[in-house]
Parts: sequence; C-alpha cells; structure tokens
Amino acid sequence: MRVCEATRERIRELCAERKMTEYMLIYNAGMPPSTVKSIISGRSKNPGILNIKRITEGLGVSLREFYDSDMFEDLEQED
Repeated sequence: MRVCEATRERIRELCAERKMTEYMLIYNAGMPPSTVKSIISGRSKNPGILNIKRITEGLGVSLREFYDSDMFEDLEQED
C-alpha cells in the first residue's frame, strides 16, 4: 500500500468509527469540499501535511493518533 492509499483508508476508517459522513468531515475541518473529496477519492496523490492536520482536527484526533495505525507500517516505496 502507498502512503496516499493508507491515508485515504485511515480517513475512511476514522469517519466510520465516528459515524461521520464526508460532509460532516468537510464542515468540521473547515476545508473546501473539493480538497477533501480529492483526498478521499484518491485524485490527490500528495495531500500535504497541512491538509492532513486540518482533517485530523475535523476528526477530533491528533496527528500522532492518525498515523498510529498498522496501515502505515509496511508502505511501498513512492516513485
């Protein structure tokens, strides 16, 4: 799994745990809908740490909690 795929899956996982829709996340994070949707859909290959930070705030978790997942253990080398 690549970093962008793991990031996307982790966002989906945390949304599901919190029973949060994509639109609730967009509202809570205070981000443009197109930015969040491109990250979740996989169109964005490099979402940037600032966007991830805003998403984690919208989810109510820290960056440390976000990346504290087995999904980020054995990532493929990026091109």
